[in-house]
Amino acid sequence: MLTLFDYLPSQNAWKVRLLLNHLGRPYRTVPISIFEGEGRSAEFRRLNPTGTVPAIQLDDGRVLAESNAILAYLADGTPYLPGDPFERAKVQQWLHFEQERVESVIGSLRHWTMTGKLAHRSAEMIEAKHSAATRSLDILESELSTRPFIAGDHYSIADMAIFAYASRAEEAGLSLEAYPHFRAWIARVEAQPGFLAEMHPYAIDPHSSRELP
Repeated sequence: MLTLFDYLPSQNAWKVRLLLNHLGRPYRTVPISIFEGEGRSAEFRRLNPTGTVPAIQLDDGRVLAESNAILAYLADGTPYLPGDPFERAKVQQWLHFEQERVESVIGSLRHWTMTGKLAHRSAEMIEAKHSAATRSLDILESELSTRPFIAGDHYSIADMAIFAYASRAEEAGLSLEAYPHFRAWIARVEAQPGFLAEMHPYAIDPHSSRELP
């Protein structure tokens, strides 16, 4: 059975749980307490050198890390990743966008806000993240005004990836009032069969207010 190395408040890990839920694929979970330093342990870093979650281990012992790489692997041969080379590349385009322009800015602001770390970040750093996050939301609003899903007419892992952090923008202190097309897309994603509504706040982890070791 597939093993998922997980940290419940991580939206990167939630992406993988979402796809597994869509696929109805069974898996077992190994929780990693990242703010207690478990991700930096020698045992876990033998599996994933970066010490981050999520990671998956296959029945044959092979391990794959990085959330979007995991999505692409698990979605291969399913409706969530197109077979056509160009359409597949468009999904990859938006997976790269998600990591560079969504997770790294909205995800960071959300984490700092929800764990009390915002007060310990410089005003310049916060403003830079906020400006970059707003630009990303502007791009998503424009793109989603022309089609129902981010990579085309069909729901894909690109939508799952972007939804993970972008849909939580208000938890990062970003208003979505000016983004009607983006908000309509959120509703379309949430209406997908097998959507995983359950998400976990950092508050469930008493160690999450710590800086990563």
